[in-house]
Amino acid sequence: MAGLPVVEIDKVSFGYDAARPVLQGVSLRVEPGSVVGIMGQSGCGKTTLLRLIAGWLKAGAGATRVLGESVGELDSEGLFALRRKMGMLFQFGALFTDMTVFDNVAFQMREHTDLPPELISDLVMMKLEAVGLRGAAQMMPAELSGGMARRVALARAVALDPRLMLYDEPFTGLDPISLGVIARLIRTLNDSLGQSSIVVSHDVEECFGIVDYVYFVSAGQIVAQGTPAELRGSAASFVQQFVRGEADGPIPFHYPAPGYQADLDGEETQSSSLATAQACHG
Repeated sequence: MAGLPVVEIDKVSFGYDAARPVLQGVSLRVEPGSVVGIMGQSGCGKTTLLRLIAGWLKAGAGATRVLGESVGELDSEGLFALRRKMGMLFQFGALFTDMTVFDNVAFQMREHTDLPPELISDLVMMKLEAVGLRGAAQMMPAELSGGMARRVALARAVALDPRLMLYDEPFTGLDPISLGVIARLIRTLNDSLGQSSIVVSHDVEECFGIVDYVYFVSAGQIVAQGTPAELRGSAASFVQQFVRGEADGPIPFHYPAPGYQADLDGEETQSSSLATAQACHG
């Protein structure tokens, strides 16, 4: 994996306003040819990181470099050119519902290239073959299962052979078979197309099975990082809780509340007051 990082985030902080910091001093790297996982509980800032990498958001502090470009310094034309080198698989696929499977995959080729129709047709069928859906080319999205729709979306995302793939919760809502298929495709396509990939996911087993390196995010900060093997053996309490799916730990089961006895005493006081009021009106 020699060469400059495909993605390098250096001490990045971001917030939607001063009162709501989302990321605080985050640093991470994605090496060429690798699949990197970003994991953590909901609302910790994982998807915000993807948006910063894609240039949809601009960091308040720090530097974001992608494919050799400083994202925060690019104008709209520069961002557009950078995004053409990236592909993204959205959480629920986001297929065009009024287009066939074939036309969904062909869309980017028709919009962003001058390739002749015959070549586009061949390329679309190659991408569909890669995800096992060449036979579904003329079906409509409404006719597809959830797993099939996700595979079509993946074929569309890699249609222009992007150098960097971004996956936002790619396993959400899939049955175990479809989940395993998508996970294997992410790894296979990354390696066969010479890509680098970032996978945001809650699914520990599937993510650990395909990634080279993992960053754990909590409350907008990187709290642990390492290979899947290193993290499985980590003594860090947050990592142990997340990997094992334990209900309580550094991420507490109970939402902050007053002492339980205080609530009970309050209920007894309210019951006593109610009884007194009823007696006075009786």
